Amino acid sequence: MQVVAEVVRSGFVESRHRGTLVRVDADDRIVWSIGDPDLAVFPRSVNKPLQALGMLRAGLPLDGPLLALAMASHAGEPVHLEGVDEILARAGLDRSALQTPASYPLDPKEHAALLRRGGEREPALMDCSGKHAAMLLTCVTRGWSTDDYLAGDHPLQRAIGVTFAELTGQDADPVGVDGCGAPLLGTSLTRLATAIARIARGDAGEESRRLADAWLDHPELVSGIRRPEHALMRAVPGVRAKWGAESVYVAALPDGGAVAVKIEDGGERAVYVVMNRALELAGLAPGIDAPVVLGGGGPVGQTRPTF
Repeated sequence: MQVVAEVVRSGFVESRHRGTLVRVDADDRIVWSIGDPDLAVFPRSVNKPLQALGMLRAGLPLDGPLLALAMASHAGEPVHLEGVDEILARAGLDRSALQTPASYPLDPKEHAALLRRGGEREPALMDCSGKHAAMLLTCVTRGWSTDDYLAGDHPLQRAIGVTFAELTGQDADPVGVDGCGAPLLGTSLTRLATAIARIARGDAGEESRRLADAWLDHPELVSGIRRPEHALMRAVPGVRAKWGAESVYVAALPDGGAVAVKIEDGGERAVYVVMNRALELAGLAPGIDAPVVLGGGGPVGQTRPTF
């Protein structure tokens, strides 16, 4: 991987972040890349649109806001939790059916508000609970078991794996376990960008068009009102952005292409700066300020891209 961002304090480069980027066009061809675009990555939550498409093809009966929540890394805002409860209710289930780890809300303000109320970690607060609720609803719709819905050989996960292989052009490799407990399907950064672009273009059938519409129309449900990818989607019309843990970030572009980013050290500090620069190179103007480096409470530098 190459250095793609640096942290400057008082004119001195204090830290550097290595990463890989790739931009593909609407014909799935590489336009440019930095580092090795064939690098295998765990996409983490960037896989959620692919998982949601697999669920739609398996019979998930959702559209609009609740479909957006099915591919969310949500912030734990009230609207997200209400949506999770509604999806579960449609399945005749409640929060006890979720197999997400007990967590606090992803959004710091929602986390603090929960603590002030005396609240504790719970599975529904985990940012993947919308996806898990949708998995459960898919299982109920198809008559599949719900107590083992995360098992790799469960019909749900096999169906998702088929869709993943179709969109990326290859069976998942490597395969692991995601933070939420679901199977984690790995692929190259280029194949990931291509798959996301195909969904955003609606090229993978009627279900992908439904998914692309929900993603564009409800960014606050895919993310959260204070999350960076929500700010990006609001700032640049037609962009569909998806963040994943360990600094994986993909943006489907209005021209039908996509940009994918992976920061080697997994820290978030660099990933948004790098994506903003990549979008500038694509002719877009996110207009999002680079993170400020503070010294004594005042700005003394910034995190900046190196390309």
